[in-house]
Amino acid sequence: MLPARLLAWSPKTAIGSGILESLVVHKDQTLSERMLKLVRMQTSFFVSCPFCIDMNSLDYQELNITDDEIIALQGKSSMNGVDSFTEREIVAMEYVKLISQTPLSFSHDFIEKLKGLFTEREIVVLAATVAQVNYWARLIQALGIPPAGFSSECSILELEQYQTLKE
Repeated sequence: MLPARLLAWSPKTAIGSGILESLVVHKDQTLSERMLKLVRMQTSFFVSCPFCIDMNSLDYQELNITDDEIIALQGKSSMNGVDSFTEREIVAMEYVKLISQTPLSFSHDFIEKLKGLFTEREIVVLAATVAQVNYWARLIQALGIPPAGFSSECSILELEQYQTLKE
């Protein structure tokens, strides 16, 4: 089922989702497009949402995201083992996982590390981006929406591995 058709059953949900989507930061004055793309991709992989992985991975190569980095985002290798990740990117990916787990739990040491690398404004943008992807992932998976084919030619994303609808 298509998201728009499904959301037509609940106009308030459609309008609220549209407003939430319009608030998403794709370009920022201090967080690079690459950082925001990595955050959206990491969240999509972490919450195992095939549609989100597909959509949020569109044109990842244009932001110099490598196959090694995708393997790390998938949790198949350590972020620290990929030389192309910056310290800020590694900490942001750790923040993604902490925000996306249930229950949420942040150590004092991690928060201090986060505050040392990011401004308060940047932390808000990161948290809001992760929360937005989590919202869509839960809604899309609850409605059984499959990937839409944004990144279907890219086998490294392994979308079939993240299917949540069981036969």
